[in-house]
Amino acid sequence: QPTQQFFGIQNTNGGKVAIFAGGIPLSRDGVVVGAVGVSGGSGEQDHSVAEAGAAAF
Repeated sequence: QPTQQFFGIQNTNGGKVAIFAGGIPLSRDGVVVGAVGVSGGSGEQDHSVAEAGAAAF
């Protein structure tokens, strides 16, 4: 929706990559081995859920 938080994000960065809340990389022994990605809520909600998932790792 035009008034919502991520409206138009597909047009950022030449359509290549868009970075926003909701993703947390997972690392083990200093090496990135995966990530937790969350979408569906507000940026703040997505980030909180991703942090909880990463903490369980």
